[in-house]
Amino acid sequence: MARLDVTETFHGISFPGHLHTQESLEYAVKFPFRDTDILIVSYPKSGTTWMQEIVTLIHTRGDPGLSQTVENWKRAPWLEHYYSSALLEASSATVRVITTHLPHHLLRPTLQNSKAKIIYVSRNPKDVVVSFYHFHKMANFLPKPQSFPEFLTRFLESTVPFGSWFDHIKGWTSQINSNLLHVTYEEMSLDLHGTIKRISSFLQCPLVEDEVNSCVKHSSFSNMKDSKMINYTLVPNEIMDHSKGCFMRKGKVGDWKNTFTEEENKQFESVFTSKMQNCPLEFVWE
Repeated sequence: MARLDVTETFHGISFPGHLHTQESLEYAVKFPFRDTDILIVSYPKSGTTWMQEIVTLIHTRGDPGLSQTVENWKRAPWLEHYYSSALLEASSATVRVITTHLPHHLLRPTLQNSKAKIIYVSRNPKDVVVSFYHFHKMANFLPKPQSFPEFLTRFLESTVPFGSWFDHIKGWTSQINSNLLHVTYEEMSLDLHGTIKRISSFLQCPLVEDEVNSCVKHSSFSNMKDSKMINYTLVPNEIMDHSKGCFMRKGKVGDWKNTFTEEENKQFESVFTSKMQNCPLEFVWE
């Protein structure tokens, strides 16, 4: 299923048609979650792949065998992708790990009576937009950006694929729900050991120190960047052009400073202040 130039619009949000169909999106919003499911939620380029790897390693108690032999999209399939229904319905796993980029309002009806555990991953949106820009340049199923300033404007206007970052984070983090854990990319970067312990406790899968250390080792950026099960180098070049960049690019906190001009930063801060003024979240990004 190539459909590289197709865009699906669903509830006013655009999705790349290479991975999404109207049927797969409808399937996602009506999905019958089990209480034993684990749902990893993020806006694109916020640390999704990293969290998939961490959750896999926690469940294998630090043993990298599964994560080194099974592609991450099979271990933790995207709920809204066209192939996921077959994978999830064929799964015999007691605990299913599922991933989504969908905003909260689309999944609220099917989640509201579920005890599924939700891990929401967020990241400094300035780093998100830089990473997303570079991903658009290599992913042939996404529209090619004319320039970074043009892409930044689209991001701030919420007209990029997957919709508004601002609505996404506000929608998911406004939920007062003991079944939801909010983890930031910056926490993972600053204290991966402590973050893994916090996630394992939330998942009711406590680890001994050696197991935590193994999780830390095998979910390091360098390990993930070299793994074909994670870095998408198995994806053909006509779909993802690896000559134009790496899926696992830098993984740095604060790398936006190497791209943003002073004027672009002022533009971003102005929009951010306006759109997030009623959001109670406290952000620590540096």
